[in-house]
Amino acid sequence: MSTAAAEFPARAPQRLQVSFEFSPPKTEGAERTLWETVNRLVPLRPSFFSVTYGAGGSTRQRTHETVARLKKDTGIDAAAHLTCVAATQGEIDDIARAYWDAGIRHIVALRGDPPTGMGTKYSPHAGGYENAAALVKGLKKIGAFQISVAGYPERHPDSQSVEADLDNLKRKVDAGADRCITQFFFDADDFLRFRDHAAQRGITVPIVPGVMPVSNFGGIKKMAALCGSKVPAWLAEMFEGLEEDVETRRMIAASVAGDLCRQLRDEGVEQFHFYTLNRADLTFAICHLLGVRPTHAGVRPHDAR
Repeated sequence: MSTAAAEFPARAPQRLQVSFEFSPPKTEGAERTLWETVNRLVPLRPSFFSVTYGAGGSTRQRTHETVARLKKDTGIDAAAHLTCVAATQGEIDDIARAYWDAGIRHIVALRGDPPTGMGTKYSPHAGGYENAAALVKGLKKIGAFQISVAGYPERHPDSQSVEADLDNLKRKVDAGADRCITQFFFDADDFLRFRDHAAQRGITVPIVPGVMPVSNFGGIKKMAALCGSKVPAWLAEMFEGLEEDVETRRMIAASVAGDLCRQLRDEGVEQFHFYTLNRADLTFAICHLLGVRPTHAGVRPHDAR
C-alpha cells in the first residue's frame, strides 16, 4: 500500500464534499473538546455535521442541544440521528417535529441499537416504528426532511445475507431516503462492490463511504466485531507493537485512511463522511491529503455551556 505524497495532489481536480459525525458530550471537558474540534473543522466547509443518538435514546436531549447549537453557531447544515428504539411512533414523531421547529431539516434515520447495547438481540418497541424504512416513511409525512440512512458494505450483523441487506436498503430508499452513509470499512473493494450491487438493485441515491480513522486499534477491533466490519491482517500488522506509541499510531492512522480515500476518489467517489470520535486532528489531516483545505479562519470561539 503506497502512501507517497506525490499520490495526493495539492488540490483535488473537483472539490470533494466532506461531512463529519460527532457524539453529544457528556462532561464539561468533553464539551470543550467537541467545540475545539468543530472550530478546527468548520473552515473545511463540510456539507453537514451529524450528531449521534445513544442506545435506547439515552442521549436524546444532548443530541438535540448539540445539533441546534451546531446549526446556530456555524451556519452549516446539522443532521440529527434518530432511531426507532425505546419510543412509540408518537414520541418519535414529536421529536421530529421539535427538530423541524428548531430549523433542523436533515435527519439520519436509523433502526438503532437495542437499549442493552450493540451485539444483543433487537426487538421493535411496542407501538414504535418497526424498522428504519418505516421511520423514513413516517418522517416524510411530518416534513420535507432530507434523510440519510445507513448502508453496510460487509452486511449488517442481523441480516441473513448481503442480498437481504440490499433489499432493506432499497426499502429505505423507496420510503424516501435521500442518501446512504455506510458503516466504516477498511477495504476499498468492499465499498465499490456494495456500490455496484446497490446500483444494480435500482438504488440511485448517493452512496457515501463512512471513514473511521484508526488511532486506538484495540477499540476499533472491538467495534468492528460488533458491527460486522472485518479488520484486515495487514491493518493489525501496521499497529503491532505501538500500544504505547500514540504519535506513531496517529501517523499510521492518517496514512491508512488517506490511502483508502484516495483509492475511492480514483473510482469516482466525491463524498466522504468521517466518524471523528470528536477529535479533529486525524480527520483534518486526511482532508488535507485529499485536497480539501480551509477556506476561512473559522467561527467565533465556543465556550462550554
